[in-house]
Amino acid sequence: MTNAEKNRLKKISGLLHHTESFGAVDGPGLRFVFFLQGCPLRCLYCHNPDAAAEEPPGTGQKITAGAAAEKVLRLRNFLQGVTFSGGEPLLQPEFIRAVTLLLGESGFPAAIDTAGAPDLQRCKAAIDAAALLLLDMKAANDAAAVELTGRDLSAAFATLDYCERTGKPVWIRHVLVPGRTLAQTPLETLARRLRSYRCIEKTELLPFHKLGEPKWERLNRAYQLRETPAVTPEELAWARAVFRQAGGVV
Repeated sequence: MTNAEKNRLKKISGLLHHTESFGAVDGPGLRFVFFLQGCPLRCLYCHNPDAAAEEPPGTGQKITAGAAAEKVLRLRNFLQGVTFSGGEPLLQPEFIRAVTLLLGESGFPAAIDTAGAPDLQRCKAAIDAAALLLLDMKAANDAAAVELTGRDLSAAFATLDYCERTGKPVWIRHVLVPGRTLAQTPLETLARRLRSYRCIEKTELLPFHKLGEPKWERLNRAYQLRETPAVTPEELAWARAVFRQAGGVV
């Protein structure tokens, strides 16, 4: 990379919601996590609902790619990589690509935690630059996805198909919501839809939790899953067994 290109990349800016210096559940190893502002989905179980609007009053911090890369490199001896999460990070593909390329100069790998919702044509360069995609597959079919998030699965599968064509490693992430996605038929359906993809290295079945509920209250928004119970360890083990038996990679 030339100095001119590096300087150009350093000036590209993004909008942060917040950062986490030592994330342990956002890809392999300990990672610096950038939670970016903005998301086109409206997931019923969202734990960062205040990150949904692209630039709400009083929230969001603008940062250049150069400053973002410096934040990570100061902690490089303690970290195994960086992850872009959100919100929906691929709403800011130029920023992600810039930070990823700058960190790549130091051999520091990047992952993108995305629902694959934004336009794929805008996001290809960012996906290509990353070492890993953590793809949030919201449901087993379009009807359930619309009910949970307001959007169908077409964009998510377009992103997954692109990763399959390009050989980009993918970890699938799927939230288990009692009464919705935590059921045998949807789990089996999703496993069968995914089992032919060679790019999928693993699937993380994530138990629904209510850690974001207070944020919904502060935003004066109705939390529709108030009465939904948390997932028990036994239910999580059962879901993994069902998914595996249907051919899914867990």
